[in-house]
Amino acid sequence: MIVEIKTIQDISSGEYKEKGSKFLAYAHPVSSEEEVKELVKAYKKEYFDARHHCYAYILGAEKSQFRAADDGEPSNSAGNPILGQIRSNELTNVMVMVVRYFGGTKLGVPGLIHAYRSACSFALENSTIVLKKVSVKIELQFEYPSMNEVMKVIKDYDLKILSNKFDNTQCIYHIEYNLEYEEVVLKSLKTFII
Repeated sequence: MIVEIKTIQDISSGEYKEKGSKFLAYAHPVSSEEEVKELVKAYKKEYFDARHHCYAYILGAEKSQFRAADDGEPSNSAGNPILGQIRSNELTNVMVMVVRYFGGTKLGVPGLIHAYRSACSFALENSTIVLKKVSVKIELQFEYPSMNEVMKVIKDYDLKILSNKFDNTQCIYHIEYNLEYEEVVLKSLKTFII
C-alpha cells in the first residue's frame, strides 16, 4: 500500500525558446481529471493567440491515471515528452501545460520533442517537490449520542473534518484521513461509515 506520494507544492513555470518559437510551461499540483479539464480550458482562454496548448498529467498514488495531449503537434512530439518528464521525476498529482507560440520556423519532430521536454523540465526544476500523505475521504452517519465516541477517533488520528451537518438526532460528517491509518480508523468507525 502506497501511503506517501511525491508531488509539487505550488504552481511553477519555465520557458524555452528555439528558432523564434516560445514554449511557456506551467506545472500545477492537481487531484482530479475535472481539475485538469478546468486548467486546460483556462489556459486556452488566457493564451487564445498561441498555436498549441500541449499538456500531460499523472494522477493517483498508483500513477494509473495519466494522459498526454499533442494539440495539433505531430503525434507524440509534445504530450509524451511532457509526460516523460513528470514520470522521470517520479511525480504524481501533477499536470504540466506547455503553450507554444510559433516563431515561423518548423523545428521537426526531434526539435519539438526537445523543446517540449526542456520547457517542462524547467517548470519542474522551478517547483518545490514535496512528499504528501495519501488521504482517503469517507462519509460518517451516526446518532447524536455517539458524538463523543466519533470525535475521540477524529482527534486521536488527526482526521480532517471536511463538512458536517447535524440536528438533535442525526449527524453526517465528511472526513479525510491519511491512508496509513486506514485499518485502525475503519475499525474504530466501522459502525458509522456509509
